[in-house]
Amino acid sequence: MIASHQVHAFRFRDQNRKATPYWRDVGTLDAYYQANMDLVAVDPVLNLYDKEWPIRTFQPQLPPPKFVFSDEGAKGQVRRGEAHDSMVCQGCIISGGHVSHSILSTNVRVNSYALVENSILFDGVDVGRHCRVRRTIIDKDVKIPPHSTIGYDLEHDRRRGFTVTDQGIVVIPKAELEEAFARKS
Repeated sequence: MIASHQVHAFRFRDQNRKATPYWRDVGTLDAYYQANMDLVAVDPVLNLYDKEWPIRTFQPQLPPPKFVFSDEGAKGQVRRGEAHDSMVCQGCIISGGHVSHSILSTNVRVNSYALVENSILFDGVDVGRHCRVRRTIIDKDVKIPPHSTIGYDLEHDRRRGFTVTDQGIVVIPKAELEEAFARKS
């Protein structure tokens, strides 16, 4: 490349002030997933909240995340909009669903009685009522139909055409969702 292109280098100095510098190769889906899960640790090695080392990125002008409903639902089920050990971006609405150890990008909606665990949801994902989603990466604007279960039966997820990584992470690109749920295998 040096012979044919103009090449520049940036001397990176880790100012994260942790005992171990943070470096992750995210060249595989499993590595990408793990790097994101590192961010929701109680004391992450890469601290996004360090005011001395600000993250500079585009932030769309959206309303703050909203958590609604805290009541008894049908048949004694508890309907409570909540998120624990997670990162929830602007514009998200957790509408009676439960989110745990996950990252929700902008404008994600998790509907009543849905459960999202250990997952990464990209912009505009809509998780239908009574869904269960575990160890899954879901692409932008994907609408998960009500009562869907993803990440609990990996063979079933493979038969539906979803990618399942070596470490058992289910990946749902938007183009494949309609076909996969239409098969209902």
